[in-house]
Amino acid sequence: MSRPAVQHIDHLDLSFTPKPWAFADDRRAEIDAYFAELQRKNPALWNGRVLVLHRHDLRDGVFRGDYLETDYASFTAWRHWGSPEAGVNDCFAAAAIVAADGAVLLGVMGEHTVNAGWIYFPCGTPDRSDIKGGKVDLAFSVARELKEETGLDIAECPPASGWTMVTHGKLIVQIRSLFSPLGADALRTQMLRHLASEKQPELADIRIVRGPADFDPAMPAFVTAYLARHFDGGLASGPASA
Repeated sequence: MSRPAVQHIDHLDLSFTPKPWAFADDRRAEIDAYFAELQRKNPALWNGRVLVLHRHDLRDGVFRGDYLETDYASFTAWRHWGSPEAGVNDCFAAAAIVAADGAVLLGVMGEHTVNAGWIYFPCGTPDRSDIKGGKVDLAFSVARELKEETGLDIAECPPASGWTMVTHGKLIVQIRSLFSPLGADALRTQMLRHLASEKQPELADIRIVRGPADFDPAMPAFVTAYLARHFDGGLASGPASA
């Protein structure tokens, strides 16, 4: 697979336009058997409903697209089977938390999650709660995941203008750079305090990345692609209002 591509996006215009997903229908028996085995190994996995992108284009700095709804089992099987051509992309939003000293904070996924041990930004596959008036609101998704996973309120971390889009195969990640007035160590302490207050936190730990020396093999390629651009000075260095 080629290396991830990184580019700036001015605006997102995403809609919920449901339709059947042939992959989920045609491979139903295989998917159910596969997910049942995952649940046998990890009973915490829940087969909820998620959104996947079935059409998209980029014109004049605006990324437009349409989402359909499917079950988490089908989505997970598709990803674990190498994201074969199936008429969809995995498109979600992520929060890149930039501390006042320029470090970036990432989460280590908990053992009960499907991506246990991976290190990446607070994020999540969009679902029905992200649909507002027929539109899929990834800004809302970012704020929701940030709060759920780290305890941080989006108002505490004003965003840069636009989005940083990282594409890699069937993966499209819309990353919002969020700038905190706190230093990295203080931020990590605050986030760890939130994790300790949760009965079953999604994150097991918080990592501080101060430069390429802190990159880790457990970070997916889209994460290190964003971080490399950030530390090269190729991304916004402060919030849009600054």
